[in-house]
Amino acid sequence: MSNYPRTIIIGLDGVPLRMIEDFTSNGIMPNTAGLLANGAIKKMRSSIPEISSVAWSSIITAVNPAQHGIFGFIDLQPDSYKMKFPNFSDLKAKPFWDKAGGESVIVNVPSTYPVRQMNGVHISGFVSIDYEKSIHPKALVPDLKQMDYRLDVDATKARTSMDEFLEDVDKTLTARIKAYRYLWDNCNWQTFMLTFTGTDRLMHFLWNAYEEKGHQHHEFFIDHFRKIDQAIGEIADKMAEGDALIMLSDHGFERLDHDVYINYLLAREGFLQFQPGQDPSLNSICPGTKAFALDPGRIFINLQGKFPNGNVGPQEKDACLEKLENLFGSLKREGKNVIKYVYRKQDVYEGPYLNEAADLILIAESGFNLKGAMTSTELFAKGPFTGKHTYEDAFVMVNNAKLAEALPDEPSVIDAGKLIAQLTAS
Repeated sequence: MSNYPRTIIIGLDGVPLRMIEDFTSNGIMPNTAGLLANGAIKKMRSSIPEISSVAWSSIITAVNPAQHGIFGFIDLQPDSYKMKFPNFSDLKAKPFWDKAGGESVIVNVPSTYPVRQMNGVHISGFVSIDYEKSIHPKALVPDLKQMDYRLDVDATKARTSMDEFLEDVDKTLTARIKAYRYLWDNCNWQTFMLTFTGTDRLMHFLWNAYEEKGHQHHEFFIDHFRKIDQAIGEIADKMAEGDALIMLSDHGFERLDHDVYINYLLAREGFLQFQPGQDPSLNSICPGTKAFALDPGRIFINLQGKFPNGNVGPQEKDACLEKLENLFGSLKREGKNVIKYVYRKQDVYEGPYLNEAADLILIAESGFNLKGAMTSTELFAKGPFTGKHTYEDAFVMVNNAKLAEALPDEPSVIDAGKLIAQLTAS
């Protein structure tokens, strides 16, 4: 077992390093600043792609997607164009709490629904559908309902009423903190993991409220982080001497200027074709197709033998990949590059599920958000989001120098997962 008496992990979904530096230096998060004074913080790379389902799966398993099997919020069923929505049951590698010494309390980690038997308490996070399938043990359900515990913020409200959305964000945070206090005091545990995800929801819809001090919701945005910091201060005060604390995000965030519809580009350039008279969709892909995309910028070659209407033979695959790499590398908007990185799957993944990965994975330049929708009638557009995920500016913070030494100078989410696994292992 670890030399540390207990391990505490606090997740701040999507929070970029520069925001933590901003809030700790400007008095908005004084408790976090106090922890940082005796610890260390590092910029951290997210998963590829930089989305929560992949990143948190990589953190809790300490392995890459070709080993844990989660490549996106949506994936494809074998030998078909049919989509599936992978969940915790599809995770192929064990999360750290299945191998931990002692009991664990795990609260609100994304992509861990439905919960299953484990040594301790598990309340799943986004996407959680059924309340009772989100809580282990089920005996906790009445207590959590009494606290008005909410599995997630109702983000659909932001599209109809920002006031209702913000009210829901606040009530969800209040109940989350109430639940953590109850579980901390009433459960036996060796590891405690608490993740705040309202941060991600706020930054998607109100990144501009962070950047613009005159924005009508600026104070709400700041106050949300103040409330989280108060909870962090409580946790710090409750920690025993020698306890290990890790605080981290799963990806970064920045302003969103343009959504980029990758399948529109593929169709325009002749790589993607649909059955005549049918609406554009995965189900209407016709045999002339060379490639298609899934969110957020995952490119699949339409290979013979892999897909029903596969058009690209094995001997043509490399040439097709090169054409696509050139296409994405040359894509510009008002003279600015749209794509920052184009990765082939074998360059970023390694493991038994490599064949399930997209053939190319794109990472966008600053301001651009990649979309996989098939029905767009334009390449560039702008939806309701004002903020987008980023790959290179997540953060990981630890509460002492010894823990910092266990991390590389430029860690990834997998490196953070390895440290968690070491601290919690039996």
